Amino acid sequence: MNKKARYLVPGDYMADPAVHVFNGKLYIYPSHDWESGVEENDNGDHFNMKDYHVFSMEDMDGEVTDHGVVLDTDNIAWAGRQLWDCDVAFKDGKYYMYFPLKDQNDIFRIGVAISERPEGPFIPQENPMKGSYSIDPAIFHDGNNEYYMYFGGLWGGQLQRYRNNKALECAVLPEGNELALCGKVARLSETMLDFAEEPRDVVILDENGKPLTAGDTERRFFEASWVHQYNGKYYFSYSTGDTHLLCYAIGDNPYGPFTYQGVILTPVVGWTTHHAIVEFKGKWYLFHHDSVPSGGRTWLRSLKVCELQYNEDGTIRTIEGINA
Repeated sequence: MNKKARYLVPGDYMADPAVHVFNGKLYIYPSHDWESGVEENDNGDHFNMKDYHVFSMEDMDGEVTDHGVVLDTDNIAWAGRQLWDCDVAFKDGKYYMYFPLKDQNDIFRIGVAISERPEGPFIPQENPMKGSYSIDPAIFHDGNNEYYMYFGGLWGGQLQRYRNNKALECAVLPEGNELALCGKVARLSETMLDFAEEPRDVVILDENGKPLTAGDTERRFFEASWVHQYNGKYYFSYSTGDTHLLCYAIGDNPYGPFTYQGVILTPVVGWTTHHAIVEFKGKWYLFHHDSVPSGGRTWLRSLKVCELQYNEDGTIRTIEGINA
């Protein structure tokens, strides 16, 4: 039985957590929700996010330390608007923050900012990553000095505007029995500042080994990629977006393909679902968010954490979102 989830930052609206263990502590890298005054729409214009905070914890039941603002759009040379979900990786004494941000043409790119400390502050590079697009970068370190970025999101995340890593003249969103759009994965270069290869599709297969279709909205990828390892397997987890589920699929290598397994988290209060999965002091945890403290307002979300448990066969026990 999972213990009831804990709100982590009750005094502010934080969401979309990326979480890692650095130097024996948990570090949380969320997006920061602000009241926008914009009517909710499918492009996500109501999400007014302009900076990042970093939080740390020495124990799951202990105090949450706010390290303050570590990156702001005012300090990013190419910034337009909307700092959405970010992630951070450590290599060779430096911490690399990867962040999606709309440029001055309102196109999402992925930028990189660097710090010598996990709590920041982070100094942004002058330009976004070459060839980057869409949202929700998540970094997976395979333990062999290789780092992979997973990214992509539909609708406001603009993934439907691209095919084969090239922009389309008009966005095309598959429907029905057409193959679903896939999230993307690319190995990072040794400098951690560029892709080492062309991004590839993260293919999710059904129980018959066939790629999921666009009409399979309770299983197909929408946004919020995350990858972790458990018992030698690679777990690709993600949000189904408009059906409000966190799902997962399992594969044998970082590129996949990944075979769909089930639901991690059923719908929560609020439209979006976004998460991180991490092991800390011998237990596994699911970090996510909901909109209960803001009265259900989708664009004002609050960070939560609860324990995540596996079955003996390696499948994940489903958590009931409303009751978590």
